[in-house]
Amino acid sequence: MSMTLPGLLRKRAATDPGQVAMTVHGSGSLTFGEWERRSSGTARALRGRGIGRGDRVGLVFGNGDWLDYAVAFLGVIRAGAVAVPLSDRLAGVDVDAMLAHCGATAVLRPGELPYAEGGEDLEPVAPGDPAQILYTSGTTGRPKGVAATHANLAYGCGGRRRPFTHSRHLAHAFPVGTNAGQWMLVNAVDAHPEVVTLPRFTPGRFAALIEHYRAGTVFVVPAMAIEMLAAGVQARHDLSSVLLLGSAAAPLPARVAGDLSAAFPNATITNYYTSTEAAPAQTVMIYDPERPSSVGRPLSGGAVRIAAADGGALPPGTTGEVWMRSPAATRAYYGDEAATGEVFRGGWVRMGDLGYLDGDGYLYLVDRESDVIKSGAYKVSTIHVEEAVHRHPGVVEAAAFGVPHPTLGKAVAVAVVGSVPHEELRIFLKDLLAPHELPLRLITLDALPRNHGGKVDKRSLREVAS
Repeated sequence: MSMTLPGLLRKRAATDPGQVAMTVHGSGSLTFGEWERRSSGTARALRGRGIGRGDRVGLVFGNGDWLDYAVAFLGVIRAGAVAVPLSDRLAGVDVDAMLAHCGATAVLRPGELPYAEGGEDLEPVAPGDPAQILYTSGTTGRPKGVAATHANLAYGCGGRRRPFTHSRHLAHAFPVGTNAGQWMLVNAVDAHPEVVTLPRFTPGRFAALIEHYRAGTVFVVPAMAIEMLAAGVQARHDLSSVLLLGSAAAPLPARVAGDLSAAFPNATITNYYTSTEAAPAQTVMIYDPERPSSVGRPLSGGAVRIAAADGGALPPGTTGEVWMRSPAATRAYYGDEAATGEVFRGGWVRMGDLGYLDGDGYLYLVDRESDVIKSGAYKVSTIHVEEAVHRHPGVVEAAAFGVPHPTLGKAVAVAVVGSVPHEELRIFLKDLLAPHELPLRLITLDALPRNHGGKVDKRSLREVAS
């Protein structure tokens, strides 16, 4: 049966009103009863302002604002409107551009949530109604809004056996405004454990959070895992409560997975592979020393195939384009039919990665099709960075590319042609780029290397920067 998140929250509030759904350590908690009451009041207030079905509402929140964000998100979609989650870490110009692109009619921020008491219950939303637009940097260099329905967001929810029943607490540090963060929001509505997080991630603070709550389930991105291992948190904190440690947002390096197994002695180490476009389709890989670099096999009715450029299926062991089939209603790019047609086809989603399947159906990633830089929990568009750099009058040409980083996986580097001092350029970019988009390395060249087609040769740039 198709479900919606407002419907699921209403049921949990009716059966477990006093149970805590979500906690931000040091800031407070939110019970299911409070979540239902506050989000319902927000929905009524929005309806009172004339905001309803299909209207887009921007939600600009930080990681310390998860409780207000949870209320705002459920309130917006309960009103029949479409929630547009945006992190407050984004550059202001980007937030404005995304709000303009989706035609947002209102913006909600922490401490500014509307509320209206009483009145008749709102008309319920339908599973096929639009519910969310989540922006992600695409290969074209400009953020694309990925639209999802209520049925897509709530797929697999509402079953008799709730997810992660082995845990009383689920700990994570995912940012607001990311696909991984939205997954944790859904878990807070539907899963068994109380979801706990913290305003700002540091290795020690997160390890202390796990120890304090005796969390049985923990989710990280590889960069967080690497930082925790490098800090040696396992020597100072009791992590024995963790039975499942999941890594998402980027492939987990095999060496890191092995080290995590030692640091979390009772945990099953699991890697999740998906994308904002493909969710809830995913592959899951329980760490296996025999297949250390695989990202696993699809679950719950999904599927993976490897295709040639013409769309034809390729045999096991052959590298090609990775496509995933969603078991739920597929997503789409908001306001971009051409891009939707290129990525979403007949229930299949083009992942933008190159990879291959082995004889047992395990997926291995080979490379990214584009130059998008995966830095920690974020994807950084090189074209977007280049556009910002080019706005400085002293820059003649610029090219952004990824360089290895010990904790983030990749970091941003920029090669510049021009006379601008590096420190001056860094100060200039602070108002144009989000923190994770700022270049870690700047190099000045007399000219950018180019291939025979006239395009910048970024492989040569990486060699220069190494």
